[in-house]
Amino acid sequence: MAEPAGLDVFVVGGVGVDIIVRVPELPLPISDFKVPPIRSYVAHTGNGVALGCRALGLRTHLAAVLGDDPEADFVLAHYARHGLSFAHATDRAGTPRSVNLVGPDGERLSLHDSRLPKDLVVDPDLYRPALARTRHAHVSIGGWSRAALAEAVEAGVSTSTDLHGWDGKDPGRADFAYGAELVFTSTNRLGDRVEEAARDLLARGRAKIVVAMAGGRGSYLVVPDRPLWHVPALAMRADEVVDTNGAGDSYVSGFLYAYLAGRDWAGCAAAGTHAGAHAVRTAGTHTSFITAEELDRAVS
Repeated sequence: MAEPAGLDVFVVGGVGVDIIVRVPELPLPISDFKVPPIRSYVAHTGNGVALGCRALGLRTHLAAVLGDDPEADFVLAHYARHGLSFAHATDRAGTPRSVNLVGPDGERLSLHDSRLPKDLVVDPDLYRPALARTRHAHVSIGGWSRAALAEAVEAGVSTSTDLHGWDGKDPGRADFAYGAELVFTSTNRLGDRVEEAARDLLARGRAKIVVAMAGGRGSYLVVPDRPLWHVPALAMRADEVVDTNGAGDSYVSGFLYAYLAGRDWAGCAAAGTHAGAHAVRTAGTHTSFITAEELDRAVS
């Protein structure tokens, strides 16, 4: 599909294939199990943010690196069906993929193969034209996307990133952590250091806000001149939580939708919370996204 002339959101990197296995419990003991049908989904973080933004009516373009393999064909066919503007480069390492084990409560364990070389360099024409016409660039962590973030910053484009399971110290994510204006991360490896790590980014980086997502516990927002504040998750029955795969990416897309509409941080967090809650109600990765009408009604 042709890239729109003007863009609201340009998503850089983070596309692959998820194999979802629903298991009877987590952690899983060493044994043999019969499980429900094993499914494959076009997935990974950039995919989720891009499709989430598109579902919210934002003019969205996605660029990523795939392999020359059946998984790439699967991805391309999926985007053709969904009408998502997409460009890609090809690397012999192959299309990234993950195996995710999902327990009865919807929680997951993700095994990501990270097959693309850390020193991979792509032709800047993969991302440079889109950067010149977008309002916002969301850059997924990865070796080749580091250059795209640097160019976005130099061009004065609004930027965001998701550090995922960041420990507050990993030098491999430092360029993203200190380079983006909106920084999303997970609380999984930060423990009680969420505010400490976020204050460091605010002091030494370009961040205007740090959002630490905590799954069913909600999210934590850190901005200058205000104490850390907690945004609770929506109250949901246990049987409503089907699959947490992709919930964080949906949170990000909802947050960006509100941010680009000029809402305050509380409004952005509320939009992210509702978008993430919508995602966990369906099985699989990135199979259902909240619409702008649904989200506006939920947060009004």
